[in-house]
Amino acid sequence: MTSQRTSAEENQSTKALKLKKRARNPQSGRWLLFWVGMGGIAMVSATAGALLAVSLTSTPLQQAQLSPQDEAVFDSDRISGSGLRFSELTRPVNLLVMGMSVLPSDVQNAPPELQNLGYEPQVNSFEGLSDVMLLIKFDPANKKVAMLSIPRDTRTEVTGYGVKKLNHANIDGGPALTAKSVSNLLGGVGIDRYIRINVLGVGKLIDALGGVTVNVPKDLKYQDDSQRLYINLKAGKQHLDGDKALQLLRFRQDELGDIGRVQRQQMVIRALMDQTLNPVTVAQLPKVLNVVKENIDTNLTVEELVALVGFGVRTNRSNMHMFMLPGRFSQKDEYIASYWLPSETGIARMMSQHFGLELTRELREINTRSLRVYIQDSTGSDRSDLRPLIKSLNEFGYRNIQISTPWHEPLEVTNIIAQQGDSDNADAVRNILGFGEVRVESTGILDSDITIQIGKDWLQQQQNSVFESTY
Repeated sequence: MTSQRTSAEENQSTKALKLKKRARNPQSGRWLLFWVGMGGIAMVSATAGALLAVSLTSTPLQQAQLSPQDEAVFDSDRISGSGLRFSELTRPVNLLVMGMSVLPSDVQNAPPELQNLGYEPQVNSFEGLSDVMLLIKFDPANKKVAMLSIPRDTRTEVTGYGVKKLNHANIDGGPALTAKSVSNLLGGVGIDRYIRINVLGVGKLIDALGGVTVNVPKDLKYQDDSQRLYINLKAGKQHLDGDKALQLLRFRQDELGDIGRVQRQQMVIRALMDQTLNPVTVAQLPKVLNVVKENIDTNLTVEELVALVGFGVRTNRSNMHMFMLPGRFSQKDEYIASYWLPSETGIARMMSQHFGLELTRELREINTRSLRVYIQDSTGSDRSDLRPLIKSLNEFGYRNIQISTPWHEPLEVTNIIAQQGDSDNADAVRNILGFGEVRVESTGILDSDITIQIGKDWLQQQQNSVFESTY
């Protein structure tokens, strides 16, 4: 009994000493307050929220001076919780992300030291063309994230400036005009916030995250002395630092041009999400933001940014969907310039399925016979080996099926890609086949509705079928 009582007294004495130390350290008191207040929120979100609140509350994130009219373009309603629950996302949010590639010729008052170099370097500014545009929906009710890539050459009405390429909207009127033009293009969808990051910041961001491991689909080589842009990447799976990742992200000198670049951007985004959306990386957010803050302009507050990142960490990867604006390349005899011509029907279906806009009855009714299904093999099988798969699809009404060039990366699991964002039909194909994984992204065959990239699970199913028929 004496031994137990002595041990209890020692424990109480130790606790009292710790409390006294905390009382003398106001920083510890703030940490304790955060942990108590965030008790009802996931650990990851609480950690990120506390770190960011302590480190970055006074850091200015918005560098553009928006007029009251421009500010009114964006929904000003709060998107995160109040008080100590600021890192909780409380409603759906549509975020417009713009990647800027800015040269001295884009900037009204370029520094003198950049004007007579004999080439055009990248500039830390936000005044140029928005060469990357993403509309991202964070949906806490359905626990989903939807990312729509909008090609830079999309031909559309830039509000007040006529029909032109969408990436010019930022030069004409900044983020507000870009947001208005994107909203009109997409059937009137609301846009809550924006982020602009220039190309200098993208390289810094990837380096701060430790680089990214991707499978480069093919050898990429390009040289532009006027910008000192040198791209030289070999095909294959590899770890890229910020400079090499930028080479992959900026390359567009192949038959698909900017659309191929969009596909590679989605590949890098997917890899970054898989590798960095975890509690360990989230704890490093203050350091990451401090590295890139000069290259970012956004009307998100730090608290709102924490809420979005925290939601992303807690979202299942299968509920993170990526797709591209439906459309086609313009023909040489249509326009002098080269455009991506948007499909109104495809946009309407996509916006209904992923962004909550209403769809007419006619557009809801899709005939499986009209769906374009492309098959890419990654296993080295003969084309004849794919006949049972095609037969299964034919039995369910799919008639427009083509076998395309093999996929460049060996796959363990078959990818069933909703190329145009139609996850319902991709799920239907998955149910017919009985194997594979549905991915809502635009990394499949450009002209397809559904791309099936065959993996080793298909071979395993074939072996099982042979075994069952034998015995």
